[in-house]
Amino acid sequence: MNSQLTPIRLNKFLAERLGISRRDADELISAGKITIGDRPAKLGDRVDIDKIDKVCYNGKIVPPQADFLYIAFNKPIGYVCSRRAQGSAPTLYELLPPDYQKLKTVGRLDKDSSGLILLTNDGNFAFQMTHPKFRKQKVYEVELDKPLEPLHQQMISDYGVMLDDGPSQFKVFTSTAGPVERTCFTVVLSEGRNRQIRRTFAALGYRVIKLHRTQFGKYQLNHLKPGAFEIIKISPS
Repeated sequence: MNSQLTPIRLNKFLAERLGISRRDADELISAGKITIGDRPAKLGDRVDIDKIDKVCYNGKIVPPQADFLYIAFNKPIGYVCSRRAQGSAPTLYELLPPDYQKLKTVGRLDKDSSGLILLTNDGNFAFQMTHPKFRKQKVYEVELDKPLEPLHQQMISDYGVMLDDGPSQFKVFTSTAGPVERTCFTVVLSEGRNRQIRRTFAALGYRVIKLHRTQFGKYQLNHLKPGAFEIIKISPS
């Protein structure tokens, strides 16, 4: 009787064990790549997590128990977040031990940016950290090529700047460190659009010469040196 009370949706089961999103899991199911027992899986199927049905992906059994891993990594400048190098730019996976090279990045930082990247094989965690509806805050240290006009700072923070993919608005706080305080800022945003910070400042005539992420949600870079990583513990939300 208990096993009938604990079936979970197949896409959730696949996301947790394959380190993918539920949408990606649905696409695998629709493509006929998933079977339950001897039959092709269907969208909306459920599997029993107590007396687990045999679930296969491309003919290989999906492990019933998920073994999740989460790491925080300080990405150096010059590395890309993809699994393959892009031109002369190496991938950050070259800096990780072999056992961690199957993990997927939670969001991305572009090649010229540095700082905190999370990696995991938990697709549900990645979804909750990156989907816009969860509005996870990200904090960056930004340096511009010239002083930022106070009017432009207010415009970005209070009204936003129109980009080709819609308005962009985030908080810009002036840094008080050093003699170049009008070129150094802390940026706080809850979106994750491609190169959003760089494009926003560029729309007003500025070039970002340094972009360094220090926080993603509740996770912080803290003491990690460039190229270093640490395993982090995830508490239930």
